Amino acid sequence: MPFSRREMLGMLAAGAAMSLSLPAMAARKVSNFNRRMLAPPTKTELFGLRSGMPPMVSAQTPRLMDEAILRYEMIVRAGGWPQLPRLRRILVAGSRNKVVRLLRRRLVMEGYLPPEAERGRRYDKQVARAVMTFQRSHGLRPTGHVDAATLRELNVPAERRLDTLLANQPRAEWAVGGIRRRYILVNIPAIQIDAVEDGQVYSRHNCIVGMPDRPSPALISKVSELNFNPYWTAPRSIVRRDIIPQAMKSGNPKRFLQRQRIRIFDGFNGPEVDPDTLPWPNINIRRYVFRQDPGDDNAMATVKINFPNPYAVYMHDTPTKNLFTESERYFSSGCVRVERVHVLTEWILRGTPGWDRARIEQVVRSGERIDVHVEDKPAVIWAYLTAWPMPDGTVHFREDIYRLDGTGFISGQPKPVRLAGAQ
Repeated sequence: MPFSRREMLGMLAAGAAMSLSLPAMAARKVSNFNRRMLAPPTKTELFGLRSGMPPMVSAQTPRLMDEAILRYEMIVRAGGWPQLPRLRRILVAGSRNKVVRLLRRRLVMEGYLPPEAERGRRYDKQVARAVMTFQRSHGLRPTGHVDAATLRELNVPAERRLDTLLANQPRAEWAVGGIRRRYILVNIPAIQIDAVEDGQVYSRHNCIVGMPDRPSPALISKVSELNFNPYWTAPRSIVRRDIIPQAMKSGNPKRFLQRQRIRIFDGFNGPEVDPDTLPWPNINIRRYVFRQDPGDDNAMATVKINFPNPYAVYMHDTPTKNLFTESERYFSSGCVRVERVHVLTEWILRGTPGWDRARIEQVVRSGERIDVHVEDKPAVIWAYLTAWPMPDGTVHFREDIYRLDGTGFISGQPKPVRLAGAQ
């Protein structure tokens, strides 16, 4: 379904604001964009080293994917599941009508209820629990009520779910190839991160990923270095699309850059340049470097997590932490912002001598610029998975935000999605 012009403008404005670290503007724009959305269905959690929590992608995933595809093929051959009618009101526990009987059958067919639960017209606790599990599996807030969003997901045909699984099968196999004893999995459509050690999730983080017209790539790498209290060197794309236009719009580019604590240099190691001496708006962005000084309002805030890749992306902290409460967190220009990032940095540095929680907290408080070479380097996997199976038999589905299902996309840099109404 195409984005409306209003949604497109909201996303573009929010993304630009975030790139420039303008918290007040960002909060206002994103609030407008998400006015109709529910509270986030997921949260950042620290499970620990012996959690037993299975990750979104593990060595078992290819087998689980094969089993899920076989199961959904059988559902399709049997004629699929029933479509529920439009509801006049939300279905809640205690409801009793013909639609509840249809709902029970729908949940039985996908395995959310046992076969013996198909009969009955009452929306009891068993049905409510099954609905909550269904909602979690589809990125919805687990209320146990069948609202409009839940009804929409329930009525996606089985054939389409099977197509989604088939589109994700090669992506899952590719992602599994990057698994090591310790790895960081960024599932882009899920907008969540797993830090995994010895097959168990140590921590799971809400994250922010690339906007549809500035998509995050799918890649495999490994963490190399952490930059605490970093400078932010603005990518050329952000300089061209965000910084220069906003500086010009302000009427006084020099003052605008000073407020953002952005300085301009003639080359990466060149001298600082007075903005008033440059030919606005026709600045040669291949020559001049725009760099933001460290600080609370720096676009990367307290830390940048580096890993080699050809796309110039990384993971980082953010000053606009309010955005992690949004339900659809596609606001960045391609990099990934991590909620409770120092839970992750402590885990990353566990094998690096001299670095523990107290040391990290001390450096963050000090504002000191420090680069740390990581000894026990976790693998980094950014995957585009709109469907993935779990060991408990559930299959998770998410929106194809970058419109890649059915294109053969596995890894690399997706093409930007042209938003409805864009010129």
